Amino acid sequence: MTLFEAIILGIIQGIFMFFPVSSTSHLVLTQHWLIQQGSGMPSPESAEMILFDLVVHLGTLVSMAVVFRKSLGHFLSRLFSGAQVRFQRPGKAGARERLTLKLAFMGILAVGVTGAVGFPLKDLFESVFARPIFIAGTLTVTGILLYWTDILPRRTRRLSDIGPGSAAIVGLAQGLSLLPGLSRSGTTIAFGLFAGMKRRWAAEFSFFIAFPTIMGASLLQAIEVWQLGWTGGVGLTAMAVGFGVAAVVGIGALTVVLKLLYRARFRFFSYYVWALAVFVLVGHSQGWLVDTGLVEIDSPVP
Repeated sequence: MTLFEAIILGIIQGIFMFFPVSSTSHLVLTQHWLIQQGSGMPSPESAEMILFDLVVHLGTLVSMAVVFRKSLGHFLSRLFSGAQVRFQRPGKAGARERLTLKLAFMGILAVGVTGAVGFPLKDLFESVFARPIFIAGTLTVTGILLYWTDILPRRTRRLSDIGPGSAAIVGLAQGLSLLPGLSRSGTTIAFGLFAGMKRRWAAEFSFFIAFPTIMGASLLQAIEVWQLGWTGGVGLTAMAVGFGVAAVVGIGALTVVLKLLYRARFRFFSYYVWALAVFVLVGHSQGWLVDTGLVEIDSPVP
């Protein structure tokens, strides 16, 4: 992978991570196109490229930390205070500290459900990276979910109302969104809204559980690449450049998408992903986008 390619992919990740149109699908489709143009980068479903995708996702976590720095700072402060009080004087934590501790446990539950769904299906999900035509299908599903979020009646559940059921539903959504084409932010926010959560809290809870999920997935993928043996198809410099570009671009994208979310304007993104799905189908039929074919998706997953 060249540094120019790393910059392109970093920009794509930074823009599309927070817009609910599946940044992973845009990364994968761009990788397929670049390979078609003669790029020497590894195939999209290879362990190294999946690790690169996760590294640029880590870059956009930096964007989230910047945009949500006040909320994140207050959360960590109250979490530390609540845990300290609970440890020293059980039952004496204040209302805010108790709520923060509760949300932390709900986040752990959501991430646990994500792992329970995603880990057993990891090989199957990764096989989709090789097949653009299947990404067209998951993009179509994303469009349907986004359209529904705008026509739902007003949601009323507050942060204090988030319980194990709501957390598990959002965690399930995040596990399913490991499929390329299913937007992580769009799917988790949609499922949060289906569970009755207000738009703001559905968005913030979605972004909150992204931190441990993406960091954990990146660590596991790095271990897998190390065990398989690093081929050098994606250098550390390219990963660092992609990480930095995604972080910078993501700050602006997240600021814009939050304004659109609060105003219930997600249906406009549904039209975009449906158009993209049609483009992928046409590109596949015309030979612009072809399967890399390294993974047999029809074979049973061990």
